[in-house]
Order: sequence, then structure tokens, then C-alpha cells
Amino acid sequence: MPYHAPVDGFSFLLKHVVDYAKLRETDRFAEATDDVTDAILAEAGKLSNEVLAPLQRAGDLNPARLENGVVRTSPGFAEAWKAIAEGGWVGMAADPAHGGMGLPMTLTSAVNEMMSGACISLQLAPLMSQGQIEALQHHASEDIKALYLPKLTAGDWTGTMNLTEPHAGSDVGALSTKAEDNGDGTFAITGQKIYISWGDHDVAENVCHLVLARLPGAPAGTKGISLFLVPKFVPNSDGTLGAGNSLKVVSLEHKLGLHGSPTAVMQFDAATGVLIGQEQEGMAAMFTMMNNARLGVGGQGIGVAEAAFQHACDYATDRKQGRVLRAGGTGTIVDHADVRRMLMTMKADVFAARAIALSCAMAIDMAHATRDADWDARAAFLTPIAKAFGSDTGIAVAEMGVQVHGGMGVIEETGAAQFSRDVRVTAIYEGTNGIQAMDLVARKMMDGGDTAARLFDEIETCAEAARAVLPDLAEPVWQASESLREVTEWLVAEPDLNTRFAGAVPYLRAFARVLGGYMHLKAALADKGGAHEALARFYIKRLLPEHLGLLAHARAGAEDLYALSADGLAA
Repeated sequence: MPYHAPVDGFSFLLKHVVDYAKLRETDRFAEATDDVTDAILAEAGKLSNEVLAPLQRAGDLNPARLENGVVRTSPGFAEAWKAIAEGGWVGMAADPAHGGMGLPMTLTSAVNEMMSGACISLQLAPLMSQGQIEALQHHASEDIKALYLPKLTAGDWTGTMNLTEPHAGSDVGALSTKAEDNGDGTFAITGQKIYISWGDHDVAENVCHLVLARLPGAPAGTKGISLFLVPKFVPNSDGTLGAGNSLKVVSLEHKLGLHGSPTAVMQFDAATGVLIGQEQEGMAAMFTMMNNARLGVGGQGIGVAEAAFQHACDYATDRKQGRVLRAGGTGTIVDHADVRRMLMTMKADVFAARAIALSCAMAIDMAHATRDADWDARAAFLTPIAKAFGSDTGIAVAEMGVQVHGGMGVIEETGAAQFSRDVRVTAIYEGTNGIQAMDLVARKMMDGGDTAARLFDEIETCAEAARAVLPDLAEPVWQASESLREVTEWLVAEPDLNTRFAGAVPYLRAFARVLGGYMHLKAALADKGGAHEALARFYIKRLLPEHLGLLAHARAGAEDLYALSADGLAA
């Protein structure tokens, strides 16, 4: 079945669940009317359905390749990139001063998710550029902004981030790439970076690399790292392309999935770069791009989950197998109870993950529009949840999609397995989901749990109001919030970080489960007696109760994790 962008689903969420109308009350986003929003969603859906989706399978079967030092992308990718660029989709949220649309991140996130569902391998390219644009807007000099941002925003050039090295993965501070001052305002960058998404290609005329490196005499660890912009072609002052830089693609990775996305090993040999931000403050600047990408990666997971669900649902409504026990059914496997359980789980979790991601994007927009510290704290708090739960949902839903297909699920020609292969990396790149969870229980709790407490208050206020009309749904949500509040208070009081880390992943998932219950409850209130109430009942009755087991795991401590020695684990 061809992918169909869930435009109506986004419209419902924006209007009834994530309070998108609040943005119009701000000066910055006063023009984000329903008409404008609906038109943009419709056009993005059309692009996703008609231009990107046909490339999903083609990119998998005809991967990007390196030929005589030149990266060739999958058939059709260059034409699709042109459509993305000319439509202004790369610069949706970018500053209008440099050619961007200045639209809300909430709307950008919706568009990015639709594109991910259509063809995640290609969508990685604009996602990387969007993150780089935001980093440069916040940290680059005015001259660098004037030279690079119009080209990146227009899609004439693309952006990457270069953090990882063979010996320095999550431990970025261990990097060995070095930078030396050329004495003319530029720096010579030398080192090797790996896993660089869209590190080189033939869809745009220049590739701009944000590279972490260390200057001579800088301290070890992350505090000594600086950030540099290193282009494939060094531009002239008028924006035309100058000489080729001293960098190259060593190889392209042979990956489990995302075959259409060229993932490069990059070598920099005294390549010319310019400093972004201040010396030894590179991590702070790069985190601007990384946080943008983390929300985007969560959206990638949700987009693939949506596509996998559609694929599985279409198969289930067509496949006839076995005797259906339910009277009045269609006679296809969609009426088998276990298949229906999987499809309902897929649909309910996609809705929950999407609502959480859009709520995170809303908080980012409100923080930018109001400069309110509470909105900023909320955005930071929700980011690891949106990234981890979104990508975990993508993996779980894609796996269930394979299961719905039965034996045909592992036959590549059906396309079900590709979703699972493509989405798997989303739990790893831009910070593993374990790292997201550790960030949540450590850095994000440095306010003493105040941001979490405000979320609990909000959830419980909604649940209390809903008791009058949907008491059987409101009460479990209220109780779940209180259970999560209790464990959060225990967590904040726990001085030992390793004890927190031992339960970090189940804690994050429990938080996502409760947030999902809240989002479903709001949807049910807006569609009483309708499909959203029915889906909310399934989620709240069957999936929300998982939070209790997760919270028990979260506060179990670390001691039993180390009950076996390292040798004992391997025995």
C-alpha cells in the first residue's frame, strides 16, 4: 500500500491536544492561523505521498555508493531533494532574515515526521541541515551567518555534524581531531570522523561540516573542545564556490538499513575551517544542533512507525487465514484477536509518541516566543522523552508490523522488514536512548523536580476535570500521575547517580506511558463517543498499566545489576 501522510491526524492533535492555538497569542507566531497550518500540512503531505514515498524502496535496493571518490545517491534522490529545497521545506523554521519561513518548530516537526514516514533515508538530509542552521543562527558570527545561512536555508548547500571518531563515540571528550590557527581567521582541521550522515552526495552543490576539534593547549575532555565549520568547497565572499577543501570521503558504511542515506567516514587533512562560537565552547554550540536533531530523530521513529502501521493494517485487512471467531467480521486476519491487539497497540502508541513530540516542539516554540524560563525548562525536559519514546515506538511498531505479516514479514519483497531495518538506528544516533534516560534522571532533575511537578499538576488538573464526563478514563490517568510523582520525588532525593542510572530507562518509559495517557485522555474529551475515545480506552486500560512495573524497576537500585562479575556474565 502506498504511504499516506496522516494530515488529518496532525490537524486533530494541533487543534485539540497540544494547544497549538497558544502560539497565535504570541507576537512571533501570530500568523500561524488554522488556514495557514492546514495548507502547509496538506502541501507537505502531497510532497511526501507523491515525491518521497516512491523512493523508499528504490533507496533500499539501490544504495548510495562511492565511485572513484565521488558519492552517487540513489536514483530519484536528487530530483526529490530539488523539490524539497524549492518548496522551502529545509528552512521552514529558519530566520526570515536569511530566507527562512520563520514557522513554528511544532509545524516543522509535523512535516519532518511525514517526510520520514515517506522516505527516512532522504529525510535525514534536511534534518541535518535544519540542525546546522539553528546552530549557526545561535552561535556564528554575523559574517558567517550572511555567507552560509541563505545557501543552507535554500537547500543549495547541506549541513552535517561531525562528532564521532573510531575511539570516541558517546565519550565525545576523547576525540583527537585537532585544529590549528592559520593566522588569517581560519583554522586547519585534521582528523577522522565516522558515521557522518549525508557526509557527501550529489544532490546539492556544497556540503558544510560542523566539526568538533581541539586547539593546541586546550584541556582534555569536553571542556577543551571547539566547533568549526568546514565546507567541502570553501566559498568566496560573494557565496560562489571556491577551491575544493582538503577533506575526503574514505568510505561509506554498509548499514543494516537507511541504505539510501550516504553515511561517510570523513578524513580532514588540514582542511580550512572557521570557528563557530568561542574557543573551548564547542559542545555548547553543538548541543544546539544535537537537541534539534534529537527531537527530529524521535519524529523519524514515529514517522516510520506510522508507515509500518499503515503497511501492516493494509495487509491484515486483505489477508485471509484461519477461522475468524468474531461474528460479523471481514473474514480477514484483521479480525483475529491477537492481530487486532497488535494493530491497536501500534496505532495507540503512534498517537501517544506523536503527541509527546509535538508537545515538546510546542514548548520550544513557546520558549522562543515568550522567553519564559518555565517553557524553556519544559522543552529541555521533554526532549529526551520525545527522542527515546519516539524511536522506541518506531522500533516496536516496525517489529510488530513484521509479526502481523507472519512469514511474509521476513520476505524482503513485502517491504515490512525494511521499516524495521531503517528505524533501528534511531535509538542509537544523536545520543543512545540510554543516554537520553540518564540525562532525564540527572541533568533534567537539577531543578529539584520542579519541571516534572508542573507536568504532574497539569495532568491531574485535566484528569480531575474529566472525571465528570469520562470517570473510568480520568481516574487511571490521575493515579498514574501520582505514582510517577512519588517515584520522581524518590529519584530527586537519591544522591547516588549510579542508582538513578540503573533505573533510568524504565523511568523514562514510565514517564512516556503516563504522558501518553494524558494525551489520549485529552483526545477522548475532544472526541467523546468517537474513534479517539475508543483508542484512548485501549491505551489507558491496556498500555498505561505498564507504568507500575516500570516504576518498580526504576527504583530497584543498582546492586543486583552487579550481582554477577564481568566474568560471571560471560560464563
